[in-house]
Amino acid sequence: MMTKTLKQLLESLSTQPVEMILPEGVAQTEITGLTDDNRGVHPGYLFVAYPGVAVDGHKFIPDAVKRGAAAIVCERWQEGLSIPQVIVPNSRQAFAYLCAAWHDYPGRTLVMIGITGTDGKTTTTNLTYSMLKAAGLRVGMISTVNAVIGDRVLDTGLHTTTPRANEIQEYLAQMRGAGMTHCVLEVTSHGLAHHRVDGVDFDLAVVTNITHEHLDLHGTYEAYRAAKGRLFEMVGAHRRSDLSQTHVTPTAILNADDPFSYAYLRAIPVQRQITYSREVQPTVGLGAPAPSEVIALSALRYAPDGMYVTLFTPRGPLDVRSPLIGDFNISNLMAAVSVAIALDIPTTAIQAGAASFPGVPGRLERIDVGQTFTSIVDFAHTPNALEQALRAVRAITPGRLIAVFGCAGERDVQKRPMMGRVAAENADVVVITAEDPRREVLDNILDAMTAGVAASAWPDVELHRVPDRGEAIRIACRLARPGDTVIACGKGHEQSMCFGTVETPWDDRIAMRAALMEIGG
Repeated sequence: MMTKTLKQLLESLSTQPVEMILPEGVAQTEITGLTDDNRGVHPGYLFVAYPGVAVDGHKFIPDAVKRGAAAIVCERWQEGLSIPQVIVPNSRQAFAYLCAAWHDYPGRTLVMIGITGTDGKTTTTNLTYSMLKAAGLRVGMISTVNAVIGDRVLDTGLHTTTPRANEIQEYLAQMRGAGMTHCVLEVTSHGLAHHRVDGVDFDLAVVTNITHEHLDLHGTYEAYRAAKGRLFEMVGAHRRSDLSQTHVTPTAILNADDPFSYAYLRAIPVQRQITYSREVQPTVGLGAPAPSEVIALSALRYAPDGMYVTLFTPRGPLDVRSPLIGDFNISNLMAAVSVAIALDIPTTAIQAGAASFPGVPGRLERIDVGQTFTSIVDFAHTPNALEQALRAVRAITPGRLIAVFGCAGERDVQKRPMMGRVAAENADVVVITAEDPRREVLDNILDAMTAGVAASAWPDVELHRVPDRGEAIRIACRLARPGDTVIACGKGHEQSMCFGTVETPWDDRIAMRAALMEIGG
């Protein structure tokens, strides 16, 4: 069983102002594990308590002590404790560093590629992984869908988010143990704001875009952008390059087509910057304050087997074929190519990785049981992602486009009417339904989406309001005629839906297949 002394672990907090209230000699206390979940405490564990979104972890300190905790890290002095307690200004952040220290900083031996953004993170993460793997690199991946370590594929959770700090460091330690040299890590704004990746030493930071999402957590659009920016600040920090064992030039990869993020992220000092763009011509620097390498779209052709693109790159023209569809996937492809070029991946591996990647489960995934119309499941759950998905599907739909979607409860309320408007203006038939209502009244969520439809340029669009998501998908399939497309958005790969505080098993792909089988007899 692995153990460390409390002193060894606390050395990881040397960059923080830490108030240690410790009796003499207690720093040599032996720690047998650490956790932020009191239910997981075993004798000898270090328990880290912090204020949560719904519950303050400090209230569970007595239970952690009963379960055998050897020491506590927290933000407030606890009276009457007989074990050491360490007071820190931010326990979440401390937990991330402690987890990294527990596993002896596995990220420092891996080339760490962090990919963030509102939309396209998972696809870009998987595309990058595919290209690096095609180059023969021993690469691992942590996404909101799964973690891939060698031949093992591990589920990372029910709903999209960056795994907890202890899980990330455990995955990285397993990668190091398996001889991995590179890791592609999808990084959400929640993960950045909650310091889950603070113990990770990043070499490259990539942004897809920053559009309207998660204002329930961040409060303002600017705060949301600043949370994403933390990833680039981590890459640009001098401490990163001093400790790294990977000898990779710290690099920022930016999307010039996203005006809200580009100038802001461009101003964060990073040793190397690569800019990609579908729209901007390849002029060096693009008006930025530092030199930039540029990757731009030179030519595009869609075909039945996907898209064929020619990119302008620092190496010269690069021809790439991908089975993906949709203009947004051009940007995702360019972001992944930018990473490959930053890591000096051979052109043949870039082309092979792009061509062999079939797409992410639940992202524009076709469900086909022989019906006379097209049916698709997609993860689009933001206004921008919904618009891009509907536009992509419209391009391959000779008939009507029927869109099924919802908005999550206890999440960004401002996007609900925006989603209704986007659907009304891009689909022929709109079916609004449930999507993780949680503890909110579902009718109130549906009202907000309906108001968006009414305020759109097409307020008279055919609208169906069906609270039950399974029934909504069935109705959409019954409405479909030959040549139409039915697309269910918002859940994608997820395998549960939250009602109240209970996660109920749910999979849109299974529901769609069942509906198609039902109407087909």
